Amino acid sequence: MDLLYVLKGIIIAVIEGITEFLPVSSTGHLIIAGHFLNFGSGEFEKMYMVVIQLGAILAIIWLYRKKLIDLVSAFFKGEKRGRKFVLAILIGMIPAFIFGFLLDDLIEAKLFNVLTVALALIFGAVMMLYFEGRYRNKSKTHGVENISGMQAIKIGLFQVMALWPGMSRSASTIMGGWQQGLDPETAAEYSFFLAIPIMIGASGLKLIKFIGGPAMSSATGIQWLTLLIGFVVSFIVAVIVVRAFMNYIRKQPMRIFAYYRFILAGILLILMLTTGLNA
Repeated sequence: MDLLYVLKGIIIAVIEGITEFLPVSSTGHLIIAGHFLNFGSGEFEKMYMVVIQLGAILAIIWLYRKKLIDLVSAFFKGEKRGRKFVLAILIGMIPAFIFGFLLDDLIEAKLFNVLTVALALIFGAVMMLYFEGRYRNKSKTHGVENISGMQAIKIGLFQVMALWPGMSRSASTIMGGWQQGLDPETAAEYSFFLAIPIMIGASGLKLIKFIGGPAMSSATGIQWLTLLIGFVVSFIVAVIVVRAFMNYIRKQPMRIFAYYRFILAGILLILMLTTGLNA
């Protein structure tokens, strides 16, 4: 039983590592995985689903460590490109932070179900096809250090859509980037960098709350081992997937991800109708 629990945790970590930074919605995939794997719905499992995101976000930090160090160093040296980068990250976070704070309870109560996730997948897919077709080849901004404050706030408003489970943070930010004239590679990188403080904060807060809460005393050694393994697995898988994704979008259109979202939405709706899935 312990081995089965660890195996389920590894599968979920693989899914997290694959889907977190692709524009396909990790939420939709984890709903399906949780339904079929019966991983558990206790406080530890809820914490696990959030904290393994740290592994994925550390993959971004590792892959882009040279660029991040260079731009952050440039910021502290007072260089313009460093100031613009840091400002773009801070400004881009503001809309999602404000709306997330104001609407958190409403979102959790009304939008965390299969029907709304499936609708978000479909809506996001339609938007991806539209925005890529209209804006992808009209890029004028190359490099995250060249994103202006006005572009950042507008892209941040697009990112608010990711509060709707199923929309995908990556998809929302990339679409906003296209609309604001970012080339596909820059739009994707900006979506990755925006996720760093948000995901570190959310994962860290969830872990701290669990450790300080009553459920901590009932956590078992095998659960903590599963979390450690899941963390490492999500990191390794995310490194592989992000590298492949960036190589892909430099040359290929992203409509394949829109088509995949339609398929995933169909699977969710079929499961809802045939198995009573309503997670």
